[in-house]
Amino acid sequence: MTELVGLADVQAARDVLAGVTRVTPLEPSRPLSAALAGPVWLKCENVQRAGSYKVRGAYLRISRLSAAEKARGVVAASAGNHAQGVALAAGLLGTHATVFMPVNAPLPKVAATKGYGAQIELTGANVDEALVAAQAYAERTGAVLIHPFDHRDVIAGQGTVALEILEQCPDVRTIVTGVGGGGLISGIAVAAKALRPDVRVIGVQAASAAAYPPSLAAGEPVPLTAFSTIADGIAVGRPGVITFEHVRKLVDEIVTVTEEDISRALLMLLERGKQVVEPAGAAGVAALLAGAVQVEPPVVAVLSGGNIDPLLMLRVIEHGLAAAGRYLRVTVRCSDRPGQLASLLAEIAEHRANVVDVEHQRANPHLHLGEVEVALSVETRGEEHSEELIGALRASGYQVGFPGLA
Repeated sequence: MTELVGLADVQAARDVLAGVTRVTPLEPSRPLSAALAGPVWLKCENVQRAGSYKVRGAYLRISRLSAAEKARGVVAASAGNHAQGVALAAGLLGTHATVFMPVNAPLPKVAATKGYGAQIELTGANVDEALVAAQAYAERTGAVLIHPFDHRDVIAGQGTVALEILEQCPDVRTIVTGVGGGGLISGIAVAAKALRPDVRVIGVQAASAAAYPPSLAAGEPVPLTAFSTIADGIAVGRPGVITFEHVRKLVDEIVTVTEEDISRALLMLLERGKQVVEPAGAAGVAALLAGAVQVEPPVVAVLSGGNIDPLLMLRVIEHGLAAAGRYLRVTVRCSDRPGQLASLLAEIAEHRANVVDVEHQRANPHLHLGEVEVALSVETRGEEHSEELIGALRASGYQVGFPGLA
């Protein structure tokens, strides 16, 4: 049986981390509070050192290595946040870090990890494959593996997030956070359940990379055969052995959210909360917005990280606008004659929608002679406005379709 991390372990971790990690702010969320009819707070680990909570567990783990172990260096595997946490902690504690990252790891995370002084090795399609390479490196060189989640020190370090939450929001009833391998939620659950057994701890996974639901059903960690999500920070194909036991015994519920839910949450956080958050960091908010879980306020949602690739942010914003009904993509079939496009755009402007881009298509074999298909990207005020615009165009005789639909 796996011995669980205890409250004393988390409290000791806090002493070690004092003056190293930030006590991150707890910010109110008016949109979520209105939606849930009760107070909702955001625990802003996106502004933690190195951009996520990961430095907490990484620093604690490395700080407890012997001088001989530090001399051999440390090795880690990560899609980016653990990489930066390990690299920063290693530099602060006087040891060298080698980090194995997936070949498709976001470039800003790779650059930031290098900036903290780590040596980067790109290998594998995901964190699980990079972890295999890191373990092989550790065996070959004697470097100490700093696991991204499945270690007691890592869990204890992450649990300091909950100590701060309970002090900042003493009447909290529900804590919601994203879940990958399970280190963060394990640590949060240890501290929260010890100090406030009535607090519900809820984990959120991306539906397309959710290893915990089948594992919990089977009673043991079960690997996913395939997984993919924009939330690279929680894209883990198999729960850890230690974290699984913590989640099984202490966490109240694990729910899943779609990519659209995550995109919508990112957009709301950026637009209404003025928070730059990566997809994994928005998983808890996504579950609240989507109604994926029943919660009792006051609620604290952990924004676990803010290391987002600007190019991904552009795509996510567009996707989030589309998911919220504010970014409409349509095709309009009309006659190919002078002035027709101007008439079409004038009608769209009349309904106060903003055309982002326009593309003519005359080579479509499904078009009749003398017809043209116009692909439009249009900003609207929401789903109702989009439906109003589509109805008006059809009433004017235009054939309106949607790209990708038959």
